[in-house]
Amino acid sequence: MGTISFMQNYAAVKDSDHEKQIFGRRITVSIAVVAIIFLALAARYAELQLLNYQTFVTQSENNRVHVQAVAPNRGLIFDNNGRLLAANQPSYNLVVVKERVVNLEQVLLDLQQLFDIDAKSIAKFKRRLTRGTPYQAVPLKFKLTEDEISRFAVNRYRLAGIEIKAQLVRHYPQGENFTHVLGYVGRINAADQAEISSLENNKSNYAATDYIGKLGIERFYESTLHGQVGSQQVETNAHGKVLRVLGQTKPQPGVDLHLYLDADLQQRISTLMGDRRGSVVAIDPRTGGVLAMVSTPSYDPNPFVTGISTIDYAKLRDSIDLPLFNRSLQGQYPPGSTIKPIIGLAGLHYQVITADSTVPDPGWYQLPNDSRFYRDWKREGHGHKVNLHDSIAESCDVFFYDLAYQLGVDKIHDFSSLFGLGVRSGIDSTSERSGLLPSRQWKKAKKREPWFPGETLNIGIGQGYMLTTPLQLAVATATIANRGYRPTPKLVKAFDGNPFERNNPYESDLERSAQHDDMSNNRPIDSILHLSRDVSDTHWQQIIDGMEAVVHDPKKGTARAIRRGLNYRIAGKTGTAQVVGIAQGEEYDADALLERQRDHALFVGFAPLEQPKVAVAVIVENAGGGSTVAAPIARKVFDWVLESTDEKKQMAVVSRF
Repeated sequence: MGTISFMQNYAAVKDSDHEKQIFGRRITVSIAVVAIIFLALAARYAELQLLNYQTFVTQSENNRVHVQAVAPNRGLIFDNNGRLLAANQPSYNLVVVKERVVNLEQVLLDLQQLFDIDAKSIAKFKRRLTRGTPYQAVPLKFKLTEDEISRFAVNRYRLAGIEIKAQLVRHYPQGENFTHVLGYVGRINAADQAEISSLENNKSNYAATDYIGKLGIERFYESTLHGQVGSQQVETNAHGKVLRVLGQTKPQPGVDLHLYLDADLQQRISTLMGDRRGSVVAIDPRTGGVLAMVSTPSYDPNPFVTGISTIDYAKLRDSIDLPLFNRSLQGQYPPGSTIKPIIGLAGLHYQVITADSTVPDPGWYQLPNDSRFYRDWKREGHGHKVNLHDSIAESCDVFFYDLAYQLGVDKIHDFSSLFGLGVRSGIDSTSERSGLLPSRQWKKAKKREPWFPGETLNIGIGQGYMLTTPLQLAVATATIANRGYRPTPKLVKAFDGNPFERNNPYESDLERSAQHDDMSNNRPIDSILHLSRDVSDTHWQQIIDGMEAVVHDPKKGTARAIRRGLNYRIAGKTGTAQVVGIAQGEEYDADALLERQRDHALFVGFAPLEQPKVAVAVIVENAGGGSTVAAPIARKVFDWVLESTDEKKQMAVVSRF
């Protein structure tokens, strides 16, 4: 009975039709869900394969294939005889591809454990990262040693995105001999990057370059030397390692520069100058080509290429001798008596004097109604009647005091400016200064004072406010040698074998910008007077005769000591420029002064006399008289340039190897 009752109750509870309905509904829902999922997958598949196929293929390729910029080889620089002055040599750098690094901060910490990388280097690296482009290899450490390369190889498996990259970096085999001429390249900083970005197409052209010209020729001809960037498509694995190169556009190397400079002459002058401070500039008056341009002391530019240490830079920066200072282009000195031939020529041209005009020289000069004595360098004077010829040969101050007073500052300013004084020369380099050729207008604008007659007298002997650079003196001397034609000095003779032209096809925006910055507002306005056309050849000859007597007059010439053994004729002029003033009635006593308060020694000249091939300007700081220090240096420069013996040529060839 119990069993029957249980079965009856079970039958009453179980409802097969209802269960079938529930099951059917579940099947329907399941099928609907599966259908929806299938449709969603199909839609996604269609989106990936049909609608966005090209987009995702591109993204996939970007994960595998990358375009890398390829740096061009920087152009080389040679001297006039083919000696290499600026070369490229391989260097191995530790670089980081940020996009391939999972945890940059951790990787940097790991690298600091492996290599000697300080916090300052890390900070510089992070600044470079902000200026880089995606997937660009950014240098972290330069010039790895063999030991560092080995350490990296052992740990490379755990340094994804870190590579060692071979790169050509600048090297200057002549060291400090050419630093102030060539300049140097250095790492691109924020200021460089801003300038690069401001010029059209330059940003992409420097995508693979870490260095840029900083000074001198390296700076002026930056775009010419740099070349054009290339590119390559590379396939990489998941760790960023390059598996193969798929395609390449070769970079265009920079242009090689050939200079007028003679490396042997430059080295010889540096040796002659020794530890003395000063500058020697030698140019060819026919072409304006700079044969030598020495500024001493100098410094080795090579440490600046990859980054000089703070300690080493501080030594150069704080040195009392100013080795970082380019005296040839930036040094501004009173020209002293080297200005006298120009003043004398002005007197002849404006008919203030003739070649026969004389003045008495008792050893002093006085202005009318002025009690002050303007002293001659020779205390007892040069005689009762001193003419123009003898005043140049003997460097008579009194003659030129009187001549300057008669000319007046306006004529002196206008005439002297035609020789390139007071203006930048336009040399193809950077940082040239204009010197100072004072005038009434200049003094009124700068000092708000009138011009005084005594100041004109000081200008007449190259003192007072007047300042010149060694290059300006060389150009002015070349202008005298050319009898009025003023050459534009230039360092570069040829570009990849193509002769120099001011508007050459290689000139870039950077060069034009640098030239404009150096020369804007410094060129004199067109003058009604043209030296080579309007100044009488007789007057030129009278001045040159006086300069010849400076060297070759055995009794009166202030530089007669250098005439011994000469087989050619020199036209020159000695000069002594005061550094500190001497009170009225006192006599100059070098021994009583500190070494850096003593007079500067100067000499300018050209040779040979009839067909000049070289014009020279020498300034030796605090060395005393130009006749005893500067003139002998100039004589040796003339000898080297003009006496091109087979023996000297052979020595030059041997010294290259």
